[in-house]
Amino acid sequence: MAAFYVMAGINHFINPDIYTGIMPPWVPFHTELVYISGGVEVAGGLLLLPSTTRNIGAWMLIGLLLAVFPANIQMAINYYEVGHSMFWLTLVRLPFQLLLIWWAWKFTK
Repeated sequence: MAAFYVMAGINHFINPDIYTGIMPPWVPFHTELVYISGGVEVAGGLLLLPSTTRNIGAWMLIGLLLAVFPANIQMAINYYEVGHSMFWLTLVRLPFQLLLIWWAWKFTK
């Protein structure tokens, strides 16, 4: 799980346009928030590694997953509006967030 979040967070810095493209229009500071969320992903993933900080890292990631959920909804809306062939995948991704939250929650124990 730690590697998953560290790699995903690094991707925010390498390919920020992917993430700014799914930000809801009502959210300000798209680029800045992409970098912040990437940093939180990296930090949360790294904090999962030592047992002394695992609880903090898990709660950080749970908060992040909740905070970025509107972007996942926006991505589904965007794909629907343009008739993107992968629209169905954006719908699968929404409940997948619950699985990721559950997985992170397991690290709070």
